[in-house]
Amino acid sequence: MTLPDPAHAALVRLVRDEGRRVLATLVRHTGDLQLAEDAVQDAVLRALDTWPRTGVPPQPRAWMTLTARNRAVDLVRRESARTGKEAEAVRLLEPPADEPPEMLRDDQLRLVFTCCHPALALETQVALALHTLCGLSTAEVGRALLVPEATMSKRLIRAKQKIARAHIPYRVPDAAELPDRLHGVAATVYLLFTEGYGRADGATAADEALRLARLLHGLMPDEPAVLGLLALLLLQDSRRSTRFTAAGDAVPLAEQDRAQWHRPSITEGVVLVGEGLRRSPGRPDPYVVQAAIAACHALAPASCDTDWSAILSWYDVLLTVHDTPVVRLNRAVAVGECRGPQAAMAELDALATLGGYPLWHATRAELLVRLERVDEARTAFDEALALPLSEAQRRHVAGRRAAFVDEVAGERPVT
Repeated sequence: MTLPDPAHAALVRLVRDEGRRVLATLVRHTGDLQLAEDAVQDAVLRALDTWPRTGVPPQPRAWMTLTARNRAVDLVRRESARTGKEAEAVRLLEPPADEPPEMLRDDQLRLVFTCCHPALALETQVALALHTLCGLSTAEVGRALLVPEATMSKRLIRAKQKIARAHIPYRVPDAAELPDRLHGVAATVYLLFTEGYGRADGATAADEALRLARLLHGLMPDEPAVLGLLALLLLQDSRRSTRFTAAGDAVPLAEQDRAQWHRPSITEGVVLVGEGLRRSPGRPDPYVVQAAIAACHALAPASCDTDWSAILSWYDVLLTVHDTPVVRLNRAVAVGECRGPQAAMAELDALATLGGYPLWHATRAELLVRLERVDEARTAFDEALALPLSEAQRRHVAGRRAAFVDEVAGERPVT
């Protein structure tokens, strides 16, 4: 039986989403990431082969967990010549005797903390967690971290090799170890949200990131980074229903219907921003500052009411605690709104290191449109389109280029 394309796509999404949760559970059972990944991959393939013929079982996650666990036992038994391997296989048949700490009962949050081991570089922690737990492809992880896919593939391989050589255990860290891993955990949750938020079909990833952020807040309610992270995600997510058209095309912030923004999320986010600022008076946390910028947008009744001076001031604060080229790129947009496109172009010209980042070229193109530098704008659009973009971003940039070309040529689409 061959499923229609929409049904098959829905089945693939279900299996993929459940597979991530099963992987988190199986890593807890086995303590072995590679074994768990191999077993879950087998369970995924079996589900995709079996369910179109038999139907999706009433409890798909339980079906996949049992299938993956049995496969893990088989894989271990193949190595039964090694001392203790048969006993290990028998152990896998039983649920783990030790229960996780009260606030770390969620297997996925446990695995994020586990992946963010301090023996690994921060970027490697985040990449491993995004790829392993969150199910992002190597290309998606590379795009999130501004690294070419081939480079990211090598980093992930080296990370797993280091884990194996150093015998880094896949275990839940003790309570005292949690703060040292928070930076990597927060970055993972934020980038998972960003990846989902940037796609019309990314609701599952965005929802999962919000769920993990709320669990983090319950676990560490007084941490400014956690307060800022949850606030930022809530404020950004409040715009979800207005960010894409029914056809999946991106709607620019200035054109979104603000009456449709989710006010309870905005209210909750603003309160969390205030709490985060109170808890970090001397040196505000970067997530809190980013949430304050998001709040400036969320509280403006209309696009023309946006307080760009306040946003620019917050970006200046952000540079004191998190000075990165991407932050400077975003700040340049605020400079353009406050001081004009020429001033913004001067800011962008100082960020030539972002030449491989498509949104740098797209931002330059928009500023060049405002400056009526036609040929340069067209070239900048083309350079953006030549680099990796999500499908929604690509359609938006291509649409902006087409509209710009039509306008310059004095042409209008036939209606």
